[in-house]
Amino acid sequence: EEQLVESGGVLVQPGGSLRLSCATSGFTFSEYVMSWVRRAPGKGLEWVADINTSGAFTTYADFVKGRFIISRDNAKNTLYLHMNSLTPDDTALYFCKIKGRALRSSGTQVTVSS
Repeated sequence: EEQLVESGGVLVQPGGSLRLSCATSGFTFSEYVMSWVRRAPGKGLEWVADINTSGAFTTYADFVKGRFIISRDNAKNTLYLHMNSLTPDDTALYFCKIKGRALRSSGTQVTVSS
């Protein structure tokens, strides 16, 4: 059974940086395109970024372009989201998922506030 566990979310000041991690098991991680999505307070699920199987190709939502970087380590079965220049609008519960599949994890909370 697929398992995905996010970590790294904390309270951070505006302008700060964070790295989120997503440890996976129960499937062949290197064979799947992976995504980060988020849910801000009072809003629906919002796509953030995708990464292809090798990590060579990435795509981003316009609101994170130039600030966030998605990456993966297939040897460690782990997905990452490097977040820079954070703003209060980035406050959300962040989830990793296999692209095209339903959410199967609890997420990690990122709060950006002074």
